Amino acid sequence: MSTANEEHKPEEFAEEIREKSLRKIRSQKEKRKGLWHGLGMFGLVGWSVATPTLLLLLLGIWIDGTYESKYSWTLMMLVIGICLGCMNAWYWIKRESEG
Repeated sequence: MSTANEEHKPEEFAEEIREKSLRKIRSQKEKRKGLWHGLGMFGLVGWSVATPTLLLLLLGIWIDGTYESKYSWTLMMLVIGICLGCMNAWYWIKRESEG
């Protein structure tokens, strides 16, 4: 003898499968990026800012140590490195969002 709950289980199961299939198809059409893609972009942005910042910072330290100047080349190169790094990160994010 079957109960009312047992009679609705196949329909509920079919509905659940249909919803999951539609969600998967919609995700493929929208080309949503996964977790790994997001983490990869996070790393790319971090390195695209950190690399020019550190390189120009080292250059500024070297200039300050080598030549006498009333200006702090370390500070100037740090600011320039951060600006270049942010422009670099903006370029990569814009490029990724377009394609």
